[in-house]
Amino acid sequence: MAPRPDLLATDDPAYAGTSRIDELRAGEYAHLDRNGQVYLDYAGAGVPARAQIDAHHQRLTSGLYSNPHSENPTSVAAGTLVESARRAILAFFNADPEQYAVVFTPNASGACRLVGEAYPFGRGVPLVLTADNHNSVNGIREYARTAGGAIRYVPVRGTELRVERSDVEATLTRRNGRWRRRRGLFAFPAQSNFSGVQHSLEWVGLAQRHGYDVLLDAAAFVPTNRLDLGAVRPEFVCLSWYKLFGYPTGIGALVARRDALARLRRPWFAGGTIRAVSVQGDWYESMDDESAFEDGTLNFLGIPDVEFGLNWVESIGIDVIHARVGALTGWLLGNLTALRHRNGEPLVRVYGPATNERRGGTISFNFLHPDGTPVDERLVAAESTAAGLSLRTGCFCNPGAGEGAFGITKWRLGRALLRNPKTVDEYLDVLRVPTGGAIRVSFGLASNAADAYRFLAFAESTYLDRDRPDVALPPRLRC
Repeated sequence: MAPRPDLLATDDPAYAGTSRIDELRAGEYAHLDRNGQVYLDYAGAGVPARAQIDAHHQRLTSGLYSNPHSENPTSVAAGTLVESARRAILAFFNADPEQYAVVFTPNASGACRLVGEAYPFGRGVPLVLTADNHNSVNGIREYARTAGGAIRYVPVRGTELRVERSDVEATLTRRNGRWRRRRGLFAFPAQSNFSGVQHSLEWVGLAQRHGYDVLLDAAAFVPTNRLDLGAVRPEFVCLSWYKLFGYPTGIGALVARRDALARLRRPWFAGGTIRAVSVQGDWYESMDDESAFEDGTLNFLGIPDVEFGLNWVESIGIDVIHARVGALTGWLLGNLTALRHRNGEPLVRVYGPATNERRGGTISFNFLHPDGTPVDERLVAAESTAAGLSLRTGCFCNPGAGEGAFGITKWRLGRALLRNPKTVDEYLDVLRVPTGGAIRVSFGLASNAADAYRFLAFAESTYLDRDRPDVALPPRLRC
């Protein structure tokens, strides 16, 4: 039987020291415990506190704000709150305002696109990516390819799906044929959104010493970990605020070094990004600060909520959140991997680290039948939904980590694509992959021991010693 959730609070001093979160759970996050639901998808989105929504409502009903691209009183009021949010973001990450700027974007993907479209790629300019990367980072390779740049991937290795420092350095120092290498771009995630692996932030300085700019995808990292841009100084950092504190959605940021922003060359302009423009003269002059990258009108009614959210996290303590998530992750990993069918075979196969060492609060795995074959993730999606559990299944927009997890080699992939599969199911069939994806459980700011216990009890009661059911499953629409 699954252990009682209260044992985690009494047996783990790290968890016991995070009782402040339990107080908030009872009040600010009471909606998490209504209707018997269990939220386990913090890697997908955080959960807003009641205080955040109340503050948004209070601000909009007590003041008047309008498009900040003007000098009237309501515009100035909106612009003042936007600039205050910029300062709060830089302070949260200990970033020097003289050296760093904040560009507001729709999300982390939008921040990646800004860098990709404006980075000076060209012949002899390499783009180095870790195989473990979100598709929003992978997509930058299309800009590099169009410009004739060299695209290189650093592989993931082993069952823990880690990237080795030696592979990073070897890829960074590799020459591109007869072309002399010019300054390039190195992009990697501080934390994998697939496996929870935390990659070394020391790679930032390593890449810079080899003449690279660095794009750090911090979207999965910063909700539960401290990022100090006074100590680690990447050129570009991409973020989505709803990952940190649930609200507002539709707002992200590119936090960028000012010297790196100055090297970017945007391929177009839009309202709000230019100082002057002429139709007849076919001429324009861009703004000379971060607003040159903020197309159109900013979400001026939502951006102040970012500052409130950052203050909210600070009031709890990012170290408290980190300790809570670490304790829950370690507890669930230990109990899940201990479960065995009657024949002695394990119930789960974990993709990534099976311990808390150098990992975050995201756990990816498959349930296994007693004969060792994976339980189809579509079945888990349906049955977990019926049990009131919100989790994620699939490859989580991270094909490189998925290929590493499922043992898909470049040779196998090439042979499979020669057969020109037309659907995701055909693609998986020709690859002979027994499952189309993994199950992902992730903890966050408001998670508690009862959440972890409910999932463990579901896993044990639903899949332990269960043979393959004879059920019809829907076709897969995407990987």
